[in-house]
Amino acid sequence: MNKIYFGLSVIAFTFLSCQPGKNIKSMDTVVPPTASLRTQFENNIIRINENGISDSVATTIENRMKELNIPGISIAVFDNNEILWAKGYGLKNKENGETVNERILFQAASISKPVASVIAFKLMEQGKLKLDQDVNLQLRSWKVPENKFTIKEKVTASRIMSHTSGLGTSGFEGYNKKDSVPTLVQVLEGSSITNSEPVRVIQIPGESEYYSGGGMEVLQLLMEDVSEIKFPELAEALIFEPLKMENSTFQYPLPEKLNDYTSNGFDSNGKTIDGGYHLYPEKAAAGLWTTPSDLAKFMIALGKSYRGEKGGVLHQDSAQLMMKRVPGAGGTGIGIDGKGDAFRFRHTGGNAGFSCYAVSFANVGRGVVIMTNSDNGFPMNHEIVRAVSEVYDWPPMWMRE
Repeated sequence: MNKIYFGLSVIAFTFLSCQPGKNIKSMDTVVPPTASLRTQFENNIIRINENGISDSVATTIENRMKELNIPGISIAVFDNNEILWAKGYGLKNKENGETVNERILFQAASISKPVASVIAFKLMEQGKLKLDQDVNLQLRSWKVPENKFTIKEKVTASRIMSHTSGLGTSGFEGYNKKDSVPTLVQVLEGSSITNSEPVRVIQIPGESEYYSGGGMEVLQLLMEDVSEIKFPELAEALIFEPLKMENSTFQYPLPEKLNDYTSNGFDSNGKTIDGGYHLYPEKAAAGLWTTPSDLAKFMIALGKSYRGEKGGVLHQDSAQLMMKRVPGAGGTGIGIDGKGDAFRFRHTGGNAGFSCYAVSFANVGRGVVIMTNSDNGFPMNHEIVRAVSEVYDWPPMWMRE
């Protein structure tokens, strides 16, 4: 397991600053250990069936992408709190042949949720947001409608992040660029231009887990109300700038410096999503644009916080609370799996035309982030993390394995 560390101090593996549509090229004359392991990984993709059973024959990442009709993938692998390598494969735009490199942005989809949850914990640390208080006591722009389920138990920020708030509206389908896009309050209340159901309490808060993207939108409004700052600006100030996540944003329209670096999304038939991609006004639930390298920085910083190391993003007690299992659910703001050295935090993401996965071991700064521009990406995410575990001799990293 420690073989990866040997020689890292002398690695001269340099990625060129790439423009969209340009392939990454290495200037090395001697192949470093990291590149050798990456090549082993690229040729060690093993198909996994619906029951989680591996095939007996390995294939290449490019061949598997063709089999699953996945145009593009971007991956970052990290260890010892450092990114070992980041690389793109395939196409970001079929029409003009532009390729994926490590600077191309993908929609992170529901991986937006742990980022938003860390922002909520940051506001709690600043004394602005109360995690275990009825959210209606701090909401000003809109209130969660009371009903028979909220007579005794209330919706709280902690319950929202652990998906035990009782709120419904599990997910969002996004909006075509040609459509009218609702405001956050319209998403919560429901309107004639909203394509999701109104966000309402559908079971007793705290009773059991129910995955609710709608709940994250209540949390987004709560954060904006208590801070008096719009959510994209909060994310920039509290997460992206401190962690140097320079290729990440919740803004739309996208910042000019990032606009040319976005990947198109593709449906299960390989057809480009109309307009290139959908818009998600439900930012805290699904609106993040980012790269695997930037998400790796986030996962590394959250792991440092959990371990009490320098360079974290939260206080240690906050990060440990996030990764403490809630009875009948996962963590508070992020999924958790495994025990001991295999204890890890993770999240999946799926928007129209995008499928992603991010995972890191809590007790050591290692893991992987995978972003695909396809509705077909989920099974390959599984195969990629299993291949990384095999090549790097790491414990399992997939959900519940």
